[in-house]
Amino acid sequence: MASVNVYLTFNGNCREAFDFYKSVFGGEYPYIGTFGEMPPMEGKELPEEDKNKIMHVTLPISKETVLMGSDTGGEWAPNFKEGNNFSISINAESKEEAEKLFNGLSAGGQVTMPLADTFWGAYFGMFTDKFGINWMVNYDDPAKMQQHP
Repeated sequence: MASVNVYLTFNGNCREAFDFYKSVFGGEYPYIGTFGEMPPMEGKELPEEDKNKIMHVTLPISKETVLMGSDTGGEWAPNFKEGNNFSISINAESKEEAEKLFNGLSAGGQVTMPLADTFWGAYFGMFTDKFGINWMVNYDDPAKMQQHP
C-alpha cells in the first residue's frame, strides 16, 4: 500500500522553515538539495538567485511519516499562495499503483506534470484534483535508484 505524506512549498525560505521544524522534531535530513545542484536542462538557464533555493528536502518525523519540501521558482513562482502551499505526496509501491492512483485522483482535475521518469530516478507526476487539492505521485524504482547514490 502506498504511503502518504505532506509536501510543503516555500517562496525562498524552505531551508529556514525546515531548520525550524528540525529544531522541534529533531532528527537529520537524509537528503537536502538545491536547484543549483540539478543537472542543467537544455534551453533553461537557472537564475543566480534560484541556485541556492531548496529543490528537495526530507525530514523524517516518525517511522511512518516524513515531512518533505522545496522552494518554488521560475515558471512555478506565480502560482505560489501562502496557506495553499502544500501537496499530499503519495509514494507508490509499483509503477502500476502510481498510474492507478494518479489517473484516478486526477480525473476531472488539472495535471501540472504528467507521470514520467525523472533525472532523480523516480517515476513522478503532479496534479490538482477537482476539489483544488494538490497531489504528487512518486514511485522510486529500486533498479533505477541503485544507479543514483
